[in-house]
Amino acid sequence: MLRSSRWIPSAAALSLALLAACGTSPGTTTTPAPAPAMQDHAHMHGASSTATPAGGDSSGVNRGDVAFMQGMIGHHAQALVMTALVPQRTTRPDVRLIAERIDASQHEEIARMQRWLRARGQAAPDPSAHAGHDMPGHAMMPGMLTTDELARLSAATGPEFDRLFLEYMIRHHQGALTMVSQLFATQGAAQDSEMYQFASDVDADQRMEIERMRQLQNGPAAGPRQR
Repeated sequence: MLRSSRWIPSAAALSLALLAACGTSPGTTTTPAPAPAMQDHAHMHGASSTATPAGGDSSGVNRGDVAFMQGMIGHHAQALVMTALVPQRTTRPDVRLIAERIDASQHEEIARMQRWLRARGQAAPDPSAHAGHDMPGHAMMPGMLTTDELARLSAATGPEFDRLFLEYMIRHHQGALTMVSQLFATQGAAQDSEMYQFASDVDADQRMEIERMRQLQNGPAAGPRQR
Protein backbone atom coordinates (compact mmCIF):
# COMPACT_ATOMS: atom_id res chain seq x y z
CA MET A 1 0.00 0.00 0.00
CA LEU A 2 1.52 3.22 -1.06
CA ARG A 3 -0.50 5.58 1.00
CA SER A 4 -2.09 4.95 4.35
CA SER A 5 -4.86 6.75 6.11
CA ARG A 6 -4.03 5.06 9.38
CA TRP A 7 -0.93 7.17 10.03
CA ILE A 8 -2.17 9.47 12.72
CA PRO A 9 0.69 10.73 14.91
CA SER A 10 0.04 13.27 17.58
CA ALA A 11 -0.67 16.64 16.09
CA ALA A 12 2.16 18.41 17.85
CA ALA A 13 4.74 15.81 16.98
CA LEU A 14 3.58 15.55 13.41
CA SER A 15 3.76 19.27 12.95
CA LEU A 16 7.34 19.34 14.13
CA ALA A 17 8.25 16.39 11.90
CA LEU A 18 6.83 18.15 8.93
CA LEU A 19 8.51 21.40 9.77
CA ALA A 20 11.75 19.44 9.92
CA ALA A 21 11.03 17.92 6.52
CA CYS A 22 10.05 21.09 4.74
CA GLY A 23 12.50 22.85 2.51
CA THR A 24 14.75 19.89 1.84
CA SER A 25 15.13 18.65 -1.67
CA PRO A 26 15.30 14.93 -2.37
CA GLY A 27 18.85 13.73 -2.76
CA THR A 28 20.28 16.46 -0.57
CA THR A 29 23.25 15.30 1.47
CA THR A 30 23.74 17.08 4.70
CA THR A 31 26.55 16.27 7.06
CA PRO A 32 25.19 16.01 10.57
CA ALA A 33 27.25 18.02 12.94
CA PRO A 34 26.23 17.33 16.51
CA ALA A 35 27.86 20.03 18.49
CA PRO A 36 30.37 18.80 21.06
CA ALA A 37 28.53 20.83 23.64
CA MET A 38 25.40 18.79 22.92
CA GLN A 39 27.26 15.53 23.43
CA ASP A 40 28.85 16.81 26.62
CA HIS A 41 25.50 17.91 27.88
CA ALA A 42 23.94 14.53 27.18
CA HIS A 43 26.75 12.71 28.90
CA MET A 44 26.69 15.08 31.84
CA HIS A 45 23.01 14.66 32.54
CA GLY A 46 22.37 11.17 31.19
CA ALA A 47 18.99 9.57 30.59
CA SER A 48 18.05 9.94 34.22
CA SER A 49 17.91 13.72 34.08
CA THR A 50 14.54 15.02 35.21
CA ALA A 51 15.00 18.56 33.94
CA THR A 52 12.51 19.64 31.28
CA PRO A 53 14.49 20.43 28.14
CA ALA A 54 13.75 23.35 25.91
CA GLY A 55 10.83 22.35 23.70
CA GLY A 56 9.63 19.81 26.22
CA ASP A 57 5.99 19.11 26.92
CA SER A 58 4.31 18.67 30.29
CA SER A 59 5.81 15.18 30.56
CA GLY A 60 9.30 16.60 30.14
CA VAL A 61 9.82 14.84 26.80
CA ASN A 62 11.22 17.07 24.10
CA ARG A 63 8.75 17.51 21.26
CA GLY A 64 11.54 17.57 18.70
CA ASP A 65 12.78 14.19 19.89
CA VAL A 66 9.30 12.69 19.70
CA ALA A 67 8.72 14.11 16.23
CA PHE A 68 12.03 12.72 15.04
CA MET A 69 11.29 9.24 16.35
CA GLN A 70 7.77 9.12 14.99
CA GLY A 71 8.81 10.52 11.64
CA MET A 72 11.80 8.21 11.31
CA ILE A 73 9.59 5.16 11.85
CA GLY A 74 7.61 6.18 8.78
CA HIS A 75 10.80 6.92 6.90
CA HIS A 76 12.23 3.50 7.73
CA ALA A 77 8.92 1.88 6.77
CA GLN A 78 9.35 2.99 3.18
CA ALA A 79 12.86 1.55 3.09
CA LEU A 80 11.35 -1.80 4.09
CA VAL A 81 8.91 -1.53 1.19
CA MET A 82 11.85 -1.04 -1.14
CA THR A 83 13.95 -3.91 0.24
CA ALA A 84 10.95 -6.25 0.01
CA LEU A 85 11.02 -5.79 -3.77
CA VAL A 86 14.60 -6.97 -4.15
CA PRO A 87 14.42 -10.79 -3.95
CA GLN A 88 12.04 -11.09 -6.92
CA ARG A 89 13.63 -8.42 -9.10
CA THR A 90 17.39 -8.64 -8.89
CA THR A 91 19.83 -11.25 -10.10
CA ARG A 92 22.77 -9.76 -8.25
CA PRO A 93 23.80 -11.38 -4.95
CA ASP A 94 25.51 -8.19 -3.81
CA VAL A 95 22.35 -6.14 -4.27
CA ARG A 96 20.36 -8.80 -2.46
CA LEU A 97 22.92 -8.74 0.35
CA ILE A 98 22.85 -4.98 0.87
CA ALA A 99 19.06 -5.13 0.86
CA GLU A 100 19.15 -7.80 3.55
CA ARG A 101 21.47 -5.64 5.65
CA ILE A 102 19.26 -2.59 5.25
CA ASP A 103 16.17 -4.60 6.07
CA ALA A 104 17.74 -5.93 9.27
CA SER A 105 19.07 -2.57 10.42
CA GLN A 106 15.81 -0.74 9.72
CA HIS A 107 13.76 -3.34 11.58
CA GLU A 108 16.10 -3.12 14.57
CA GLU A 109 15.99 0.67 14.58
CA ILE A 110 12.20 0.75 14.29
CA ALA A 111 11.99 -1.49 17.36
CA ARG A 112 14.35 0.84 19.25
CA MET A 113 12.29 3.89 18.29
CA GLN A 114 9.04 2.26 19.35
CA ARG A 115 10.53 1.27 22.72
CA TRP A 116 11.84 4.80 23.26
CA LEU A 117 8.45 6.33 22.50
CA ARG A 118 6.43 3.89 24.59
CA ALA A 119 8.77 4.26 27.55
CA ARG A 120 7.94 7.97 27.52
CA GLY A 121 4.21 7.59 27.07
CA GLN A 122 4.27 8.67 23.44
CA ALA A 123 2.47 7.19 20.44
CA ALA A 124 4.62 4.62 18.64
CA PRO A 125 3.50 4.38 15.00
CA ASP A 126 3.02 0.99 13.40
CA PRO A 127 5.39 0.87 10.40
CA SER A 128 3.06 -1.50 8.55
CA ALA A 129 0.45 1.26 8.61
CA HIS A 130 2.88 3.72 7.06
CA ALA A 131 4.53 1.84 4.25
CA GLY A 132 3.66 4.49 1.70
CA HIS A 133 5.49 7.52 0.45
CA ASP A 134 4.07 10.31 2.55
CA MET A 135 1.66 11.44 5.20
CA PRO A 136 -1.62 12.52 3.60
CA GLY A 137 -1.96 16.25 3.37
CA HIS A 138 1.64 16.99 4.31
CA ALA A 139 5.02 17.47 2.73
CA MET A 140 7.19 14.42 2.34
CA MET A 141 10.12 13.76 4.59
CA PRO A 142 13.59 14.15 3.05
CA GLY A 143 14.56 11.41 0.62
CA MET A 144 11.15 9.79 0.45
CA LEU A 145 10.06 8.31 -2.87
CA THR A 146 6.93 9.51 -4.57
CA THR A 147 4.13 7.18 -5.58
CA ASP A 148 5.33 7.27 -9.16
CA GLU A 149 8.89 6.44 -8.16
CA LEU A 150 7.77 3.49 -6.06
CA ALA A 151 5.65 2.25 -8.96
CA ARG A 152 8.60 2.60 -11.33
CA LEU A 153 10.83 0.65 -8.98
CA SER A 154 8.21 -2.03 -8.49
CA ALA A 155 7.78 -2.46 -12.25
CA ALA A 156 11.51 -2.79 -12.99
CA THR A 157 13.53 -6.00 -13.08
CA GLY A 158 17.15 -7.01 -13.64
CA PRO A 159 19.76 -4.30 -14.26
CA GLU A 160 17.15 -1.53 -14.45
CA PHE A 161 15.80 -2.51 -11.05
CA ASP A 162 19.30 -2.64 -9.58
CA ARG A 163 20.08 0.83 -10.92
CA LEU A 164 16.88 2.33 -9.58
CA PHE A 165 17.07 0.55 -6.25
CA LEU A 166 20.58 1.80 -5.55
CA GLU A 167 19.79 5.31 -6.76
CA TYR A 168 16.60 5.59 -4.74
CA MET A 169 17.94 3.95 -1.60
CA ILE A 170 20.99 6.20 -1.55
CA ARG A 171 18.68 9.20 -1.80
CA HIS A 172 16.45 7.74 0.88
CA HIS A 173 19.40 7.28 3.23
CA GLN A 174 20.62 10.79 2.51
CA GLY A 175 17.19 12.00 3.58
CA ALA A 176 17.62 10.23 6.90
CA LEU A 177 20.95 12.02 7.36
CA THR A 178 19.17 15.30 6.76
CA MET A 179 16.61 14.43 9.41
CA VAL A 180 19.37 13.64 11.91
CA SER A 181 21.09 16.90 11.08
CA GLN A 182 17.86 18.81 11.57
CA LEU A 183 17.31 17.10 14.91
CA PHE A 184 20.73 18.11 16.17
CA ALA A 185 20.09 21.66 14.98
CA THR A 186 16.83 21.87 16.94
CA GLN A 187 17.17 23.76 20.18
CA GLY A 188 16.73 21.51 23.17
CA ALA A 189 16.53 18.30 21.13
CA ALA A 190 18.74 15.21 21.52
CA GLN A 191 19.70 16.08 25.08
CA ASP A 192 18.45 12.69 26.26
CA SER A 193 21.54 10.47 26.09
CA GLU A 194 19.58 7.51 24.66
CA MET A 195 18.09 9.77 22.04
CA TYR A 196 21.47 11.21 21.15
CA GLN A 197 23.01 7.75 20.86
CA PHE A 198 20.21 6.47 18.66
CA ALA A 199 20.40 9.40 16.26
CA SER A 200 24.17 9.01 16.10
CA ASP A 201 23.78 5.31 15.33
CA VAL A 202 21.31 6.07 12.53
CA ASP A 203 23.74 8.56 11.09
CA ALA A 204 26.63 6.07 11.19
CA ASP A 205 24.61 3.18 9.76
CA GLN A 206 23.17 5.21 6.91
CA ARG A 207 26.56 6.60 5.93
CA MET A 208 28.10 3.13 5.89
CA GLU A 209 25.29 1.74 3.75
CA ILE A 210 25.45 4.70 1.36
CA GLU A 211 29.14 4.00 0.81
CA ARG A 212 28.43 0.32 0.08
CA MET A 213 25.65 1.17 -2.34
CA ARG A 214 27.85 3.65 -4.19
CA GLN A 215 30.40 0.90 -4.69
CA LEU A 216 27.67 -1.36 -6.05
CA GLN A 217 26.67 1.30 -8.55
CA ASN A 218 29.96 0.57 -10.31
CA GLY A 219 28.86 -3.00 -11.01
CA PRO A 220 28.69 -6.41 -9.33
CA ALA A 221 31.14 -6.90 -6.50
CA ALA A 222 34.05 -9.21 -7.32
CA GLY A 223 35.26 -11.98 -5.05
CA PRO A 224 33.52 -14.10 -2.46
CA ARG A 225 30.33 -12.93 -0.91
CA GLN A 226 30.96 -11.01 2.30
CA ARG A 227 28.76 -10.24 5.23
